[in-house]
Amino acid sequence: MQPDAQTRAVLEAQGDVPGGELGSRMGIEFLKLSAEHSIARMPAEGNRQPVGFVHGGAYCVIAESLGSISANIHAGEGRYAVGVDINATHTRSITSGWVTAECTAVHLGGSMTVHEIVCTDDDGNRASTLRITNFIKRRP
Repeated sequence: MQPDAQTRAVLEAQGDVPGGELGSRMGIEFLKLSAEHSIARMPAEGNRQPVGFVHGGAYCVIAESLGSISANIHAGEGRYAVGVDINATHTRSITSGWVTAECTAVHLGGSMTVHEIVCTDDDGNRASTLRITNFIKRRP
């Protein structure tokens, strides 16, 4: 899946390292970005703990990346969003292939956003469910 036009525009606006240095290092690829619905993926390889499962923190990184970008799209010009809470429940292990993360807006307010991110394996099995809350601030 190739990024759509809106996603390409958002990524271009972020500069050389879309989603930040950590996301780039983890191999995160952004496929769709909007305030309401975003999708990204990352390889299991390179993001596993010593036992061989995708690290729980890796799920948090892809979720926070998606949720924060989505919140910043919603915030609009002259404002920005910062994460203030993230919660993760891991229910299945992924050992190979790709982790796909789908982010859906739960609340898009004037000062706060909440997004739910579901991470699945290549077969569509849910591995982790995360929720991120972002606070929206005015740029100085």
